Amino acid sequence: MQQKKGQKGFSLIELLIVVAIIGIIAAIAIPNLLASRRASNEASAIASMRTIGTAQATYLSTAGNNTTYAANLAALQGQSLVDSVLGAGTKTGYTFAVAIGATNTQFTATADPVSASTGTRHFFNDESGVIRYDAAAAATVASTPIQ
Repeated sequence: MQQKKGQKGFSLIELLIVVAIIGIIAAIAIPNLLASRRASNEASAIASMRTIGTAQATYLSTAGNNTTYAANLAALQGQSLVDSVLGAGTKTGYTFAVAIGATNTQFTATADPVSASTGTRHFFNDESGVIRYDAAAAATVASTPIQ
């Protein structure tokens, strides 16, 4: 006959306490993680807007013969001025679009978040090179400039 010696291991109460502590830590950490991800996506969108502005200036002085900007992102990608990810129009949770004015001597570029979890600000850029943002709606030339 075997005798039972003291059982080793954790009790159910101890395990529940550990799970509760992990839950509290997760409740504190996850919102900060999501906010950091949104900030990172917005910083990437701003950098991409700068890239588009530079690419348009380069296009104007080369392929555009100093008379026209690229009509869209595909035209910029075709001249190897933007990478294939940005050229496709969606990057790091933002959708990018480029359009030219009626005379082809002006362009606008916009970046809009795919969802509220990927970003909260909308961005705008044009031939002036000033990147503008709006937190409530699509950004325009009248929106607040980025500092």
